[in-house]
This record gives sequence, C-alpha cells and structure tokens, in this order.
Amino acid sequence: MGAYLSSFKSAIEGVGLSATGARKRKHSESSDELRCEEQPLKRKKLMTTAQYVYQVMFKEEHKSDVAVRCLGRTWHLHKVYLCQSAYFSSMFGGSWKESDRDFINIEIIDPNISIEALDAVFGSLYLDEITLNKNVIIPVLATSALFQLNSLIEKCSEVMIESIDPITVVAFYEAACQYGVKNVRDAAFEWLQVNFLNYYMKHLKLLNQVNLELMYKLISSPDLFVMQTEYAIYYLLKNWIYFQLHPGTETNPRSDLKAVIQNFYNNLSKSKPFLETRLGKKYEILFRALRLNYLLNHHRDIEIILKDNIIPHDWIYTPILQQWDAMLCFDESTYNGPAECDEKTFGESCMRCGRVLQSEGFQKWRWTGFNFGLDLVFIVDTRNLSIKRNHRPENERLLSLQVKRQFLARIPADKIHTKAQVTSGSSSDNPSHLNEVNLSHNDDE
Repeated sequence: MGAYLSSFKSAIEGVGLSATGARKRKHSESSDELRCEEQPLKRKKLMTTAQYVYQVMFKEEHKSDVAVRCLGRTWHLHKVYLCQSAYFSSMFGGSWKESDRDFINIEIIDPNISIEALDAVFGSLYLDEITLNKNVIIPVLATSALFQLNSLIEKCSEVMIESIDPITVVAFYEAACQYGVKNVRDAAFEWLQVNFLNYYMKHLKLLNQVNLELMYKLISSPDLFVMQTEYAIYYLLKNWIYFQLHPGTETNPRSDLKAVIQNFYNNLSKSKPFLETRLGKKYEILFRALRLNYLLNHHRDIEIILKDNIIPHDWIYTPILQQWDAMLCFDESTYNGPAECDEKTFGESCMRCGRVLQSEGFQKWRWTGFNFGLDLVFIVDTRNLSIKRNHRPENERLLSLQVKRQFLARIPADKIHTKAQVTSGSSSDNPSHLNEVNLSHNDDE
C-alpha cells in the first residue's frame, strides 16, 4: 500500500530580557506563576497517516486514477490501493481489457453484496481497520470473496464464529458453504448438532430457516445431540414439513399451533402414506435417515406413527422383525450384546438419546421404552456419570434374567451457556464397555 507522508519543521524562538535595575517580583506573582506551571499538559491526538489517507484519498477522492461502478454507484479510487485485492491486481496487471482503462463497470449478480458492503470494503483498502458486526457481516464476506481479499475474509470468519447464536447460525452456515469458509461452516454445524433438537423444539418458528439439505445432514449425523429419544427427531420433522408446505405459518402467534399441525396430518388421505404422495415424495430421504428400530420401542410412539400415516407401513415391518428376532436371541441366551464395534458402524446404528442437565448435583434417570429387558439407570454427581443395571423386582417392566449383558456406549457432553453457545465439551471417545464417564467441569459462565 502506498502512503503519503508530510513533514513540517517548527522553530521556537525566545527573547531574554534583563535589566540591572529590575524590581523584585511580588510574592503573589510568583505563586500565580507557580500554579500555572503545575497545570497538567494537554495532549491532543493527531490524525494518523492511515486516517489521513482514508479521508483525503477515499472520502475526498483526491487524485483518483480509476472509477469503479457497482450497483449503480461510482467510487473514484486509486489503482495502487485496489491492487491489494487479487481480483484488481489481476485485472490491472494482466491482459484484461480493463487493465489500462480509467473506468470499470462491475456487474454484481450476488444478492448478498450491497452498496454499504462495497463502500466498507473499498474503504478498508485505505484504512487499516473496518467495523464488522453480525448484521452486515454476510454482505462484507460476500464482497471480500468477490474481490479475493483473504485477510478480510479471515476477519469476517472470526466475527462470525464469535457471533453464532440461534438467530444467525443457519444464515452463517449457508454463507460459509457458499463462500468456502470452512472454519465458520464447521463451527455453525457443531452448534446445530448440539442445540438443534433442544432449542428448536422450543422455538418451532425458527425451523423454516433450515433447508432440506441441512436437515438431512443434521438428522443423519452420528454426533447429533438427540434430546430424549429418536422419536423427538420424527416429531421435529413433522413440524418442519408442515412449515415447508405452509410458509409463513411459523410466525403464527396462535397458542394452538401444535394442534393445528397435528390436525393437518390427521386430515391427510389415509389411502396412501404421505411419503408416497406427490407432495411428500421429496421428503422421503429425511425419513430414511431415521433409525426406525428405535422408533418402535414404545407403544405410544408406534400408535402415533401409524395414525400419522407418513411412513409407509412396509418400512416398519423389517425393523419390527429384526427387533423380535433380537428379543428371542436374548431370551434364549444365544446373544449377550455386542463385544466390539468400529466407530463408523456404531455411529450409524446406535440408539441416540440425550438429556439436558439444568443444574449441578446428584441426578438420576432412565430412558423409557423397551430395551430388550436391559434396564439402565444413569446417575450424575456433578463430575461423573455412572451407568448401572437395575434388577429391582418391584419395577413394573420386563427385565432380562441374564446375569451378563453387554452394551457399548459413547457419551459426549457439552457445557452450554445461556445463549446456547457451546463453551466446552468432553466425550468418552470410542464406543466401549464402560460403567463411569468423567465429565469436564468448568466454572459457570
């Protein structure tokens, strides 16, 4: 970057006067002079070189040698500053027809790029700073990507990662995918994996921000934090599809919105499952990603699924047969559970269930549903999670009498602050036989 410097010289001249017959100064005059000398010096901050260049060269357009027109506005700029951009450096230094022109018209086809973002990005070439906030960050990122300003893209990504929240996360994820900002894409997707079911179940109106591709990627992820059981994903999909088919209703203030959605499915034609209709065909891939065998271990869930008539019944027959066969194997002691499993297979086939611990201290729970007579109780005492097998006969459920049962578990844990930001995490790593997991403990934020 070029820079204009100015220097100046100043001279301070003083005249000394003396007189042999000068009278002695009064005490009051000396005191006044002393007080003046004791007053603190006043410092004034002068305009820096960068600020001077920005004001004179960019704002006042002094000695501009090229005009750039975008979105109906013209900026009078300087090639020496524009060449910080790989886009303009290639244009002026290569064989482009614009290389020796003093007027350049750039057609902007990206709807994310705005006049305000263009002005901010052009201005940043003259000044060593730029103001970024989450409201303008995507247009600035889009403009930086167009002009191949890698350093500014990096600054945008830092601000975006720090600003991920329930309102911005989907927009940031989509922008990161569009402009190839991998660290923002990964951070946004990680946020969604942890918070998607827990947060969006309580704020259904945000569901419509999620497109089909992202929805599929989320629900098929082995690292998705599934609150409660697999049925929670099925329920979320029902709501999401309704909003897709009825855009705008996600902002409906009606308190009975859940009843309205359920009524929609109740009134669908029962002659054909929804996923086999013209309207529902494109959503089939989402329900294929569900782990159906874990949707069928609770009587009430099966009843709702059959009544909704979204999933074809022939999809359900195979996992039901598999479940019945597994139960017979356990009953006849021909199978005690998995001895080992690679991480990929485990991630694609394990039962996903999760829980939010709202406070520290001792907590104990179990997940409902039939688990082949294996009644597991989960116990947390702030720092550790223990898994114990329950044999108490007064518990009204079918318990396996086998002395030895094997299961594999992987237990990730994340600490979330009030804005649903992931602040720390731990995991039991690879699926393994375990009785206790240490949970990372951090100070409250």
